[in-house]
Amino acid sequence: MRFVGHYRYVLSFLLVLVFCSVMVIRGLQARQSKHVDRREAMILLQSRGYTNQAARIYDRLITETKELPNKALLDDFQRTVLLVDPAAKQAANPIWRYHWVVSNELERRSESTLEHALKLSEEN
Repeated sequence: MRFVGHYRYVLSFLLVLVFCSVMVIRGLQARQSKHVDRREAMILLQSRGYTNQAARIYDRLITETKELPNKALLDDFQRTVLLVDPAAKQAANPIWRYHWVVSNELERRSESTLEHALKLSEEN
């Protein structure tokens, strides 16, 4: 008991630090989950013919594209490439437009990703 009384400020600080760290991690996971939910909702709405609602979700997805990590962009690219024909221009389809926005963002980031991949290939 004397230990707790003597170091109560240090222990309080550590407790607050752990709590804040957990909350930051939960916030990041919730944000990623919300992005996946939006992407899947856009795909579902577009496939069912709700084009206006899908276009609204598309607009939200576009605004967060630049802030997404590469892994999330790759997941979006892989998910949408299965649903669209990349060779055919379908400008009215939000899924196709989102696929090309993600593709262009990945291409813009590709230089640093390529350097990282080359470094990984040189490791044993």
